[in-house]
Amino acid sequence: MTVLLREAIGDRLRHARTTQRRTLREVSRTARVSLGYLSEVERGRKEASSELLAAICDALELPLSELLHLVAADIGAVDKVAKSAALAEREAARAGLEAGTLVPAVVGNDLSDLRLQPVLTHRLPTAISKPRGSVVAA
Repeated sequence: MTVLLREAIGDRLRHARTTQRRTLREVSRTARVSLGYLSEVERGRKEASSELLAAICDALELPLSELLHLVAADIGAVDKVAKSAALAEREAARAGLEAGTLVPAVVGNDLSDLRLQPVLTHRLPTAISKPRGSVVAA
């Protein structure tokens, strides 16, 4: 999963504006940028120049350095999730499973009435109750 920088910046700018309960019109006037262009920047459709980005940040009273730090953290989090997903997919492939496919040897060849169910890929610790009420981890 690739995150475009302009989309991450736009998401953070929109979040800052809506958190302050300000309208696009208000911020666009303060930043001296057209309302339509600001909307395009927030939606990640346009890349703002460094000067425009600084003006928008000033209008939002959001330090540019803070915006960039938040965007870097967002992109880092997405990268971490993507790497974890790729690792899980590789482990499943090593175990003989393919993502998004059913293995005929496991479910059989008659799939006419098959209902797909979530598959537990990792065993979770379970507890077994003994007659006296004590619990023992299995």
